[in-house]
Amino acid sequence: QDQLQQKIICPGPVTCLTASPNGLYILAGIAESIYLWEVSNGNLLAILNRHYQDLTCLCFTDDSSHFLSGAKDCLALVWNLYSVLQAEPSQIPDPRHVWSRHSLPITDLCCGFGGPLARAATASLDQTAKLWEVSSGELLLSVLFDVGIMSVTLDLSEYHMFCGGMDGSIFQVDLCAWPVQRDRTFQTERENGKVFKGHRNQVTCLSVSTDGSLLLSGSHDETVRLWDIQSKQCLKTVNHKGPVTNAFIVLAPANMFNPDGKPSVPLPKFSKHLHGTESSDEQGNEGVTLRLGLHQQESGESYLEKAEKMYSQMHSTREKNLMGDQEHLTIQVSELEEEVSTLRKINKNLFDFSARIITKPAK
Repeated sequence: QDQLQQKIICPGPVTCLTASPNGLYILAGIAESIYLWEVSNGNLLAILNRHYQDLTCLCFTDDSSHFLSGAKDCLALVWNLYSVLQAEPSQIPDPRHVWSRHSLPITDLCCGFGGPLARAATASLDQTAKLWEVSSGELLLSVLFDVGIMSVTLDLSEYHMFCGGMDGSIFQVDLCAWPVQRDRTFQTERENGKVFKGHRNQVTCLSVSTDGSLLLSGSHDETVRLWDIQSKQCLKTVNHKGPVTNAFIVLAPANMFNPDGKPSVPLPKFSKHLHGTESSDEQGNEGVTLRLGLHQQESGESYLEKAEKMYSQMHSTREKNLMGDQEHLTIQVSELEEEVSTLRKINKNLFDFSARIITKPAK
């Protein structure tokens, strides 16, 4: 009853939503645009319009440095968060990679561990699930199924990829299978021991426990099921009063078991206008300002002040270097011009001398 709640109105229906693991940013897919908000003050930092149809899924890398987006236009894009934050409001930053190997809408994304060196999995209605390398953008594996794939996830050790089908089946793909093939076909009749059967409708979401022993699945058959991965047996079924669109396993925060624990600061309202525009300045000072890092009581330069001072020193040094280089270039250019004029004189003299010898009448 005493929970602090905040109703945030977005510019349109939100088709997908995710938060960065460090808790600083929120991403939302609204139509074919990606909206990026800063959690602490509600500022809308960027609107990315590089997809041609509605967004279907978003996810961050575990270090919050990159994020991935998938849409109905069959494209999956990899974005560098730093590049997006540094871009001018009038410019749309380019994604780091554009993955266009799917032929039908992307339905789900999953990113493993390793930050920019992680591997990511994509699922699509084209009956394939693909594994990619985020750093290079290369396709590592493509698995073809006999049904459209609605959800995909990786276990923590990335030994297996789990794919949820439109018919309610869940497929377990061994990523360490031998021989290594980039294009593989999952034949259900041969892989009978690697299929979870129980859902009666499309599997919309999958999540693996941290120890890799349990699999959680949600479906449009209005149930959530907990599976034992080793035996493929369903351990528990939770019934809902409608199609399940999302379900995942998370570690319980320590504060959950504290009877007095509750949020101390409510979320600010998320702005509908880009940060820095006139419309966003009308809110006044309603946000919450957070100071990251240890608070120092003594008066001294803050981290940001030190960083700004260091940047100004670097900038002045670079300007001096550029000025010195410019003077050096001017001297070099003048010397080269003198040498060119001297060579032209020598060339003219040689030409005149040769012409005189050739045209000299024979005796």
